[in-house]
Amino acid sequence: MPVPSSVQSLLSKQNVHYQISEVPLDENERALWHDQHLRTMSAAKSVILQDTKGRVQVIYAADRLLDLKAVNRHLGRELHAAKPEDVHKFCLSHNLQSIPALPKLAGLLTLIDRSLVERNELLADSGDEKQLLRFSREEFQQIMDDATICDIAVPLEPLEVDDTSSSDADQILGAVRNFTQLRIKQRLEETLELPPLSDTAQRIIKLRVNPNADISDLAQIVETDPSLAAQVVSWAASPYYSAPGKIKSIHDAIVRVLGFDMVLNLALGLSLGKAMTIPKEGPHGALPYWQQAVYMAATIEGLVTAIPRDHRPSFGMAYLCGLLHNFGYLILAEVFPPYFHNYCELADANPHVDHQVIERHLLGITREQLGASLMSLWSMPEEVVVGLRYQTNPHYQGEYATYAKLIFVAQRLLQQHSIGRGPKVAIPPQVFEDLHLDPEKAYTTVANIIESSDDLKHIANELAPHH
Repeated sequence: MPVPSSVQSLLSKQNVHYQISEVPLDENERALWHDQHLRTMSAAKSVILQDTKGRVQVIYAADRLLDLKAVNRHLGRELHAAKPEDVHKFCLSHNLQSIPALPKLAGLLTLIDRSLVERNELLADSGDEKQLLRFSREEFQQIMDDATICDIAVPLEPLEVDDTSSSDADQILGAVRNFTQLRIKQRLEETLELPPLSDTAQRIIKLRVNPNADISDLAQIVETDPSLAAQVVSWAASPYYSAPGKIKSIHDAIVRVLGFDMVLNLALGLSLGKAMTIPKEGPHGALPYWQQAVYMAATIEGLVTAIPRDHRPSFGMAYLCGLLHNFGYLILAEVFPPYFHNYCELADANPHVDHQVIERHLLGITREQLGASLMSLWSMPEEVVVGLRYQTNPHYQGEYATYAKLIFVAQRLLQQHSIGRGPKVAIPPQVFEDLHLDPEKAYTTVANIIESSDDLKHIANELAPHH
């Protein structure tokens, strides 16, 4: 299969020789995910940045993080990542699947990270997900003619290490200390200056641990919070659950449609989320946050159903983990506003990396550490604390590891369908084994969720704070 014609003509115009390197298949005869293959091969990738003066192309290795500040310092500009829809349009018009790592594409000013120039041989994104271009050093230098070489990217590997040598609390305090340069207060919750838990959330947490709690206790709490009540009813009435007849009351929603456990966890997840403010607009705003939460909760619900009964974790806990999995993100927005803005810009410019890498680069800690620490302070169940803390570590084997692995699998399955942020990469077979989950059933589960996506989006719209 030849490389895209626009790439061929660019290379032949410059009279550059190249080889084609096919993307290998994995053990299930599926082609490796493009993001994953680029990363493994340390191949060159390309990103388009823009500001009011126009567009710039940047080429760097897929195992590095693009440092937007360094690019802007170098050019004296205020560039940020081009909008995904503009990139999509660009790719369509040139018949490409991704942006090829070739300088002067469409005549753009091009910066190349210095680490690429020193290699004897270079693999590069060809714009086609099934193959990479292979250049010798001389061949690549020939194409680099008019490009600017500079130091604009940092290695990912050191940023991917989850430091467990010191406690999360110490790391968070360290990050807050660097952030505020103020005297560190004695306790984490004071240091983070987080809003107190709402009355509703406190009552639900008490209800959780009360063995005699029943449906009327729960209905009573939900009914005293009008916005929560409206959300639970709209959730139960959504086409996703296709309940027969009208939902007449909270009691009705619990008994006929959602069940005690589900409403308890749903109400808890929603009332915790309301404690934080998050920008309403944009790809990093409240609506994408709640959409991701709803998709994750629904996907995890499906995955738990696909696990054989003897190995199944608690439905309610797994669901709550899905709803709250990204809670640390709300803390980032609430506690570190200037960093949050930088985070959003860097995340847009580095869609090929996981968020933890960018958070460690900026702050030295991750949202998972923040989320888990806060859940612990708020006396949330240990299953949720562990699930949130270790969700990005598929090798974690402690008690309640199942909840962390469920979040890990659900998140990767959704990313493979372009839902949520982050690269598309394979799920290690071992994680499916640890969960006693048949991979094919997992893929079917997520396909069903995608089919219900309009119903789930409707639910998320109800949850996101309105103006």
